[in-house]
Amino acid sequence: MTDRVEAIEERLRSAFSPKELLVKDQSHLHAGHAGARDGRGHFDVKIVSEAFDGTGRLQRHRMVFDALGEMMDTDIHALRVRALTPEEH
Repeated sequence: MTDRVEAIEERLRSAFSPKELLVKDQSHLHAGHAGARDGRGHFDVKIVSEAFDGTGRLQRHRMVFDALGEMMDTDIHALRVRALTPEEH
């Protein structure tokens, strides 16, 4: 599972050059959940980046999803995103 966290971190660092990035694997909290049976994980992301300046919450989430690319289909079942600008942090 740590490989997934590292892959998520790498993609987000590359896309956003964040001031702060925290990725937590919370898959263990969802063991037995119908959506977790396919082997994909549950993750919590907090990212602080100037790249989010002038964007709304939905657009920020889309930016994060786009940066994660195919991982959203192959590795991630659920993703909680807290995307903030440095001023909001």
